[in-house]
Amino acid sequence: MIICRALLAVGIVVSTIPYAGAQFGGMPGMPGSGMPGAGFGGPPQGPPPKCAALLAIRDELQKHGQAISAANDKKADVKVACGLFRKYIATEAKMIKMLEVDGPSCGAGPQVVQQVRGSHAQAQKIGKQVCDAAARGPAPSGPTLSDALGTTPALPDTRDRKGAGTFETLTGNPFQQR
Repeated sequence: MIICRALLAVGIVVSTIPYAGAQFGGMPGMPGSGMPGAGFGGPPQGPPPKCAALLAIRDELQKHGQAISAANDKKADVKVACGLFRKYIATEAKMIKMLEVDGPSCGAGPQVVQQVRGSHAQAQKIGKQVCDAAARGPAPSGPTLSDALGTTPALPDTRDRKGAGTFETLTGNPFQQR
């Protein structure tokens, strides 16, 4: 049940990524940024390297989020989900650091940093639940039919009997017949 809730929350985390990316509207060198000297007749300019790095980390974060979503759709193993969450959380932490340093000069306001921090805290919480579930191992199965009926299953007699062997047929062991 924890895993189902965790994977549902992953969908929520993944769905917030585009909102954080949409906050990069005033990035220098991008259309509509109002950068001086970038008139209609000028050649299009790309974003500065530090802003391009922010866009690259955002795209990487989206890929990790999509990988988690795909793993959820496939009902992947909890250990796989734990590894995917660790990558996602590490990438998100790197993005937060980059946003704090370069975000204002790239047009990302303080609300973007706060939003990504909130998403990061939620992802850490879910990641911890998933990794804890992976550490516990598979969930114990329910009671067996024997448990429900209050009986014990009959085990075969393992004592050595003359003529009994691995290849015994109805007439005895064919390797002992001559």
